[in-house]
Amino acid sequence: MPPCPVESEDGKTTMARTKRPVTPTQPTDPATAGDPVGDREVVGGVDTHKDTHTAAVIDTAGRMLGHETFPATGAGYVQLLDWLTGFGRLLLVGIEGTGVYGSGLAAHLRGEGVGMVEVDRPDRKARRWQGKSDPVDAEAAARAALAARATGTPKDRDGSVEALRVLRVARRSAVDQRADVQRQIKALVVTAPESLRDRLRGLRDKDLLATCARLRPDSARLHEPVEATKHALRTLAARHAQLTVEITGLDAHLATLVEQINPALLELKGVGVDVAGQLLVTVGGNPERVRSEPAFAMLCGVAPLPASSGRTQRHRLNRGGDRQANCALYRVVLSRLRWDPRTRAYAERRTAEGLSKKEIIRCLKRLIAREIYYVLNPRTITKPAAQAA
Repeated sequence: MPPCPVESEDGKTTMARTKRPVTPTQPTDPATAGDPVGDREVVGGVDTHKDTHTAAVIDTAGRMLGHETFPATGAGYVQLLDWLTGFGRLLLVGIEGTGVYGSGLAAHLRGEGVGMVEVDRPDRKARRWQGKSDPVDAEAAARAALAARATGTPKDRDGSVEALRVLRVARRSAVDQRADVQRQIKALVVTAPESLRDRLRGLRDKDLLATCARLRPDSARLHEPVEATKHALRTLAARHAQLTVEITGLDAHLATLVEQINPALLELKGVGVDVAGQLLVTVGGNPERVRSEPAFAMLCGVAPLPASSGRTQRHRLNRGGDRQANCALYRVVLSRLRWDPRTRAYAERRTAEGLSKKEIIRCLKRLIAREIYYVLNPRTITKPAAQAA
């Protein structure tokens, strides 16, 4: 540092060096330097990644106190919490990505009784003028928590609902792969040699799979297109059958879990194991975090959004929210439109009023979300015997 003149108390001028910059983990605002740590209230923010978490802390006046990076491990979670509480009384922590990289940290903070909110990533406009870095994102998370722009409670991922979510991931993957296998079989039939194509073309899906499974290719003649196609079709048919066995086994486990978590959900018309499982995963293991019925409708993307201007008064479809939950409610609507007399009467009445089919389905999804919310109320949820107090 270059020397600068300093005048002492006796009027003499001496040369002295300026102080070094403050390290990032120390208070960066001079106004906070004299604050007693025990009386200070602070808010934390965390930008989560696969291997590291970057934390920032601000006081209730919005002054930046510091930022630091910690490993994304159990020991790192302890260090991060100790570091945050070292600045004062920790009121709240805003965490970005509690459902992915931040799930372990969220579980640790929940176990320690620390208040948390789920923080979305900063919008593009803020990124353009503020820049992008882990400390900047951590500070933005802290400020969003302090200003109450982020109010969502993270999901509880320590119970049976998390087990349900994991099994649904495996089932969805198996269903997607089975559909891919079936499409591949039909594509091979289209390009198969004429003799084989005539035999398989026109068969229903079930018969096609059974016929392909019974094919007996000559392993010594796989260099010929006919025998190679037979071998490929037989292999794909066996894979399809194996995936079907996996899906059937997962369905049995999922049915048991849904029945344990909330049996009343399965008693609703049009709600099966798959729909119920998706709705339970959407609200999480702590459904009390969804504070109201309109909030649940917004979470599922079925709350109509105002789109009025001037003399035009209208609402439009909500394209946000959890689209898987929205799809589950859509399947309930289709089922009730076909089998439920009350729903069919409602659709006929609204059609007479001039509503289109799309608008009627939107209204029905909103009404069904209201019905389902009160079934998902925490007071109706039963814990499995293994978790009962």
